[in-house]
Amino acid sequence: MVFKRLLGSLGVGAPSVDTVLDPSPVMPGGTLTGQVHLKGGQADFGIEHITLELVARVEAEHDDGESEGVVVFDRFTVGGGFGLGAEEVRVVPFRVPLPWETPITELHGQPLGIVLGVRTELAVAGARDTGDLDPLTVTPLPAQEAILEAFGQLGFGFRSADLEYGHIDGTGQQLPFYQEIELDPAPQYAHRLNEIELTFLATPGGLELVLEADKRGGLFTSGHDALTRFAVGHHEEHDWTAEVDGWIGRLIEHRATQAPRNAYGHHAPYVEHGHHGLGGHHDDHHRSGSGMGTAIAAGAAGLAVGVVGGMVAAEVVDEVGDFFEGDDEGEDEE
Repeated sequence: MVFKRLLGSLGVGAPSVDTVLDPSPVMPGGTLTGQVHLKGGQADFGIEHITLELVARVEAEHDDGESEGVVVFDRFTVGGGFGLGAEEVRVVPFRVPLPWETPITELHGQPLGIVLGVRTELAVAGARDTGDLDPLTVTPLPAQEAILEAFGQLGFGFRSADLEYGHIDGTGQQLPFYQEIELDPAPQYAHRLNEIELTFLATPGGLELVLEADKRGGLFTSGHDALTRFAVGHHEEHDWTAEVDGWIGRLIEHRATQAPRNAYGHHAPYVEHGHHGLGGHHDDHHRSGSGMGTAIAAGAAGLAVGVVGGMVAAEVVDEVGDFFEGDDEGEDEE
């Protein structure tokens, strides 16, 4: 067992901590499981609490341009209130729920360039220190996967994905940021669109989708953005390729509607609202086709995940250099 970090602020001879996530990927709204491994230091310590923080690398737009930083989007106390003897080894299992709006980080095993992590905080004798930081892998809900596959079947290609700090007006968004998946237009739409940005906002009852199109200008018109949104249930049966094709057709027929963003990424109000029924929970065993999976395999694997340091806002807890730096520092082996 490798203990990733000696808790420096707790002094020499303090306990060390290693959080091990179960290997199976988890879906938004699913349960994250694993174990926190503690190893006692050179003396007895009282463990006040063990807290897990879900963190994300997030971009922010502001008057001076863009910056990137780390945002904590949920935290859970998973243990504490016990003594840890010198050199004692203790394992604390945990089960915590992921927020339904947790971004997806991979599709068909290919990374999307989204960086999420689980950070462990240990409180001992009134002092706190952050232990190791572990990457978090999140796979799409069945409906999310089916919709992405439909875009792939239509010929859209994956360009990139990122997390934007801010709130999309008119939605039920809960987290302080949202995920944008940018797609290159299919050939049949290339004369009308530069790109499409897709955002999923999941709830226990279904998905809210936000589509934003960067529309090309014509001979006598300038290019502009158009936005629309749709809602689907987790278990709805559709010809998803035809459904998504219809969404795109409705989106590109909108008249010019600018969608400015403020310093924290708010969208302007929508130009249309399309709704379907909501209901049910996701089915862990559903799988769809491989259209977008092929596009992801071709384009996503090469995405850079290095981070430029920066602060986002009051929610930011750390400046980022290399998101997972320090994992190999101060390691002790059992």
